[in-house]
This record gives sequence, C-alpha cells and structure tokens, in this order.
Amino acid sequence: MASESDANSATSRPDGVRVTADECPRCGKAVAPRFRPFCSERCSDLDLAGWLTGKYRLPTEEVADPNDPSLVSEDNEGV
Repeated sequence: MASESDANSATSRPDGVRVTADECPRCGKAVAPRFRPFCSERCSDLDLAGWLTGKYRLPTEEVADPNDPSLVSEDNEGV
C-alpha cells in the first residue's frame, strides 16, 4: 500500500515543479493518458508545430562568429 507521501512525490518534484497535469496546457480539457500532457492528438500536434516553426524558443546567449560568411552585410562586401 502506497503512503500519501509516495502519491505526492509522483505529482511534484522536491523543487515544487509539477510533473503531471490534470488539464491540457493548450485548451484546458481533461488530459488523455495516451496523449499526456495533452487531451488529444490535435493539441499534441499543434504544440509540436509551435516548436518546429520557432514559435517557442529557448533563450540563449550565443555570440555571433565574426568569421561566419552568412553574416557579411552588403555594405562590407569586397572590403
């Protein structure tokens, strides 16, 4: 028999981040186990499309390479 603390550890991490959800993050409907954390294949596909098209991006602090030829502006060509 699982204790109450075991049940709570399945839904949140020690840092307080919730691991499971009861509602779809896109539309708010009940989550379907097959498409977790989404309610349907449609919501899952819409979320994936958002990542693939660049709608969602993770911030980075990359520095542009000054030797990258794709960064050459038309004003500096042939200089």
